[in-house]
Amino acid sequence: MSVANTASISANIAGRYAQAVFDLVKEEGALDRLSTEVESLRATLDDSADLRTLIGSPLYSREDQESAIVAIAGRMGLSPVMTNTLRLMAQNRRLFTLPQLVERLGELIAEERGEVTADVVTAAPLSEDQQRRLTETLAQKSGRTVKLNTRVDESLIGGMIVKLGSQMIDSSIRSKLASLQNVMKEVG
Repeated sequence: MSVANTASISANIAGRYAQAVFDLVKEEGALDRLSTEVESLRATLDDSADLRTLIGSPLYSREDQESAIVAIAGRMGLSPVMTNTLRLMAQNRRLFTLPQLVERLGELIAEERGEVTADVVTAAPLSEDQQRRLTETLAQKSGRTVKLNTRVDESLIGGMIVKLGSQMIDSSIRSKLASLQNVMKEVG
């Protein structure tokens, strides 16, 4: 089985759980709370190597995973729907798909709200004003509400890379230097 097949299977598993959670929460009218929980889970996954180990390691028993994830959900103040979903995922040995679940839930919420997420990579952190202006510009171009997902990559030297849907704009100095290098190779 290839890595692509494994990723696809994980995405399918997570997609089913995500759709069920989304439908239940939407019916309850609690999408704002779900959005907050998804962002909180995403941040926790990014920050906690222990959590990533817990969900990905086959060394933990179902019971260990279940008790740990329920304790984490309680500490985070997650809703009963999310807590029970995480418990069920642990019981079914599906916690390894938690990152894909978080991603898919974010997509479903954004679709429901008419939002689109722009992934922005910059050489230095953006100021509040720069983020506001970039958001406004992208909203004008796309005709939708834009939410920024920013990260810093100092290897860009300067500029930024913006990915909005299937469109990517690379105005980084690193890519301009690479283009210049290619042109020089063709000449020489």
